[in-house]
Amino acid sequence: MKIINYLFILIFSLVNNNILAQNNFMILTIKYGEVKIELYPEKAPNHVKRFKDLADSGKYDGVVFHRVIDGFMAQTGDVKFGNSKNENFNLSLAGTGGSDLPNLKAEFSDIAHTRGIISAARSADPNSANSQFFICFDSAPHLDRQYSAFGKVVEGMEFIDMIKKGDPNSGSVTDPDKIISIRSSK
Repeated sequence: MKIINYLFILIFSLVNNNILAQNNFMILTIKYGEVKIELYPEKAPNHVKRFKDLADSGKYDGVVFHRVIDGFMAQTGDVKFGNSKNENFNLSLAGTGGSDLPNLKAEFSDIAHTRGIISAARSADPNSANSQFFICFDSAPHLDRQYSAFGKVVEGMEFIDMIKKGDPNSGSVTDPDKIISIRSSK
């Protein structure tokens, strides 16, 4: 009987861990293809929760990549002014808005800003992240422990590389690419 109980606990634990692990993956769809993102709730639980909530409720659908700097990063996530499906869409204001939810406190960690890392965009105030995020094209060590990294592209980075680049100085993009959808992986 002890062996059966032990096996039951072992199997339940493995299945439960697999289910929890699946909940920490998202699929970002852009016109170039699907991108698989792994989230790090143990490092930035509030940022992960906000990202998943906005994504799964469709708030990111149609949001443009308003600031894209070749060799550095692609920024998106302004659900107020950057959503091309929204009546408030204004490309000149994209990057200045957020969601209707309160700003998040910084969750700095030891995650290095390397190729594929997803991190929360913010103003000069470390506790001002809301809905915007960026994906690193390359290593950006000057951002380490300054921005809340909360995930990483684990498949499809070649599609992120294809996102239309902006002005080399400001990163502003005319006729920008946009998010088709982001959803939790099933």
